[in-house]
Amino acid sequence: MCDLPDPELPVVSLGELGVIQRVSKAVDGHLEVVFTPTFLGCPALPAIAEAIAAVLAECGHPDGKVRQAAAPAWSTDRISAAGRRKLAEHGIAPPRPVNAPTPVRLGLGAPCPHCGSAATRPHSTFGPTRCQSILRCTACGETFPYLATV
Repeated sequence: MCDLPDPELPVVSLGELGVIQRVSKAVDGHLEVVFTPTFLGCPALPAIAEAIAAVLAECGHPDGKVRQAAAPAWSTDRISAAGRRKLAEHGIAPPRPVNAPTPVRLGLGAPCPHCGSAATRPHSTFGPTRCQSILRCTACGETFPYLATV
């Protein structure tokens, strides 16, 4: 379940994104998976629920339940270290953890996943998915998606 790739960011799994909240037995005795969407309006929610239900069925739990929970709300702090590394390796600048020390910045955006420069600037509010924007690195000239901090 936790190894299922995210439909919009298949380089990372739902587990690495911190989307899977819990897997437990429901009151009726069936296995239940509770997941928290990264954004309530995310168009991938039906695909995520279907993929989780398919895994439950494949693992011998065809009557398993999949439930979406809005609380506690998902935040980018739930992304694992492995998930952040995979996003960066794929050219998507992961958000910094909220409690991480803030370096002195030369730019306004996140460090460039291509060259590591901190001299980045917003390029477009709109990215390839609703949870991403586009930044531009002034050092190497590359544009790259940035996973919005929530």
